[in-house]
Formats: sequence, C-alpha cells, structure tokens
Amino acid sequence: MGRQPRVAAPFFYGPGDLGVESSHMPRTIKKYANRRLYDTTASKHVTLAGVRELIAAGEDIEVVDDASGEDITRHVLMQIIAEQEQGGRPILSDGMLMQIIRFYGNPMQGMMTQFLEQSTETFVRQQQVWQEQFRDAMSNTPAAAMESIMKENLEAWGKLQRSYMDAVVPGRRTKPG
Repeated sequence: MGRQPRVAAPFFYGPGDLGVESSHMPRTIKKYANRRLYDTTASKHVTLAGVRELIAAGEDIEVVDDASGEDITRHVLMQIIAEQEQGGRPILSDGMLMQIIRFYGNPMQGMMTQFLEQSTETFVRQQQVWQEQFRDAMSNTPAAAMESIMKENLEAWGKLQRSYMDAVVPGRRTKPG
C-alpha cells in the first residue's frame, strides 16, 4: 500500500524491458491467516512459486496481510529468495552472505546497501546493452561486438568502483570518467 512501482528486471527471459519502470501499480497479493496467498488481479489463490513466476515475468507485486493490511512484501520476497537459494545454483555464496550479515548494525550499512543496489542496477543495464549488442552482432562481426561489450562493462564497473571509493574514503575525489 503506497509503494512505488519497482524496476522490472527479467534478464534473458519473460516479458518486459530491462531498466524500464512499470507503468502500472504493483499487483496486490493478499496473505490470509491460513498462510494462503490470493492474487487479487487474477482472482485466484497462488503459491509462493507462482508469485516468483510473476516477478520473473516482470510483474511488480505488493503483498499485504489480509487481517491487518500490513505491507509484508519484503518478508515474502525474502522467503522466495531463501527457497531459491536452497536448490540449484545459488546466487549468494556463503562468504557473501556472511559479509552482508557483518554489515548489519555497522556504520557502513547504508553504504553497503547503496553499493549493492548500484551494482545490481549496473549489472541489469549491462545485460540490456549485451542483449542489444548481441542482436546487432548477428548482423555484424561477433568479435567487434564482444570487444565493445567488454569495453563498456569495464568502463561501467570502473565508474562504480570510483564512486564507491569516493564515498568510502573521506577526502578522496577522482576525476569524473
């Protein structure tokens, strides 16, 4: 309730464009006391796996507790991530999870949040560029397209690292680039 639409970010599958804000409000999912989820748009019950599929397809969601009206979206998203991390190939390594946990309560917690958000946004933008260049590469030489992709990736990550270091190290300022 009152949440802003999030950026839809399917990587290589599903409808939607990368990096494009949704033009619609999030789909509302109600969670009942019996732990069942109800998709108010489709007027049917949905499983946690079904909610994950909606998100993967580019849908923005909002989950509310039916009794209290409380926004429990974050809790449900964390539940989906936990389930996804249990099987197959997890995205978050044990070492990465331990580092994230160490930042809770740390004075740098806010900076870590910004860094992770910026890193993810950069990765999503680069995936979009890669997809566009891959389509273009089908009609051009693949070597030139890959060289361009690598150059753009290196420039983007370099900018991100410089901005992070500028924020972390007081008095450090690098030339924009």
